[in-house]
Amino acid sequence: MFDVITIGSATMDVFVECEDANIVSVSTKDKKSEFMSYRYGAKVEISDFASRVGGGGVNTAVNFANLGFKTSAIFKIGDDIYSEGIIKSFENTKVDLSNKIQDPKDSTGFSIILVSFQGDRTVLAHRGANAHIRKSEINFDAIKNSKLLYIAPLNGESNRVLDDIVHFAKENDVYVCFNAGSTSIKKGFNYLKGILETAQIVVMNKEEASLATKIEVRPDTRDTKYSEEDIHPDVKEMLKKLKVTEYQIIVITDGGNGAYAYNGKEFYYCPVFDGPVVSTLGAGDAFASTLCGALATTDLNIGKSLMMASVNSAGVVSEFGATQGLLTFEEIEQKLSERPEYTYKIVG
Repeated sequence: MFDVITIGSATMDVFVECEDANIVSVSTKDKKSEFMSYRYGAKVEISDFASRVGGGGVNTAVNFANLGFKTSAIFKIGDDIYSEGIIKSFENTKVDLSNKIQDPKDSTGFSIILVSFQGDRTVLAHRGANAHIRKSEINFDAIKNSKLLYIAPLNGESNRVLDDIVHFAKENDVYVCFNAGSTSIKKGFNYLKGILETAQIVVMNKEEASLATKIEVRPDTRDTKYSEEDIHPDVKEMLKKLKVTEYQIIVITDGGNGAYAYNGKEFYYCPVFDGPVVSTLGAGDAFASTLCGALATTDLNIGKSLMMASVNSAGVVSEFGATQGLLTFEEIEQKLSERPEYTYKIVG
């Protein structure tokens, strides 16, 4: 029996940092977008390079195991040089790989991560086998005998198994933590609502939440300064719309602005835990999985769990690689004890 089973992607990530990368901002009346750019037709020198294993299914499994949970991972890979690297990366972890799916006819997922001087990134992703998980390949008995099913984004054809696994988990009293992906969200709120109803914990970033709810976050105007509130009123509306059952905790992350949560009674705001930023890849996976684990160990203390998740996420962004810099619960508590001024807020 496992404490946690994760399902999601597994990729070989290649990080590329270049000092010649430019950040170009484009503004319209209603929004501002930023793009990473390189000189067209030029040969651009790389200033730093690293290869790491990543993907939502892998990142969260490694984190849960590092936090002390008995963990197994469901992910799909090919039989190639990249799959060898992914399997080898688990040698120093306690993650059980008996539920991995391997198909020699498919290619292993691969990503190139272009890192900016600001620490943010643009990802060029080849999903490969990650997009081809089939229901017949999943060990449902393992899910039935676990306490928590953590669902990382399932994209492409793999999204077709989402309905089956969430409803199977609900029927067998397995808790579900759902980190929605773009494929699920683009199917519309009526479809998404059916998935949300099965999940005790739901985590999205602000852009995903906006796409799911069709609620746009209005910018400040001359007459209205939304930033004066700890939680923007439009984000509050997102949280309320996403909470479709009584027993849910809804969380929306907002990058460097922190994270927000709602349990049907109170709204929580937690700022980021400051630290050096090398790469933000994997920050969301670390945050969401730590939050789920912390809620289990703190008897659903939402504020404390948000803080613990932020600390662990800060550890990940301080290094290259989506599983580098992960902390144990003991190390997280130590970090918090060193920063007594760091805390969350409950707002109206």
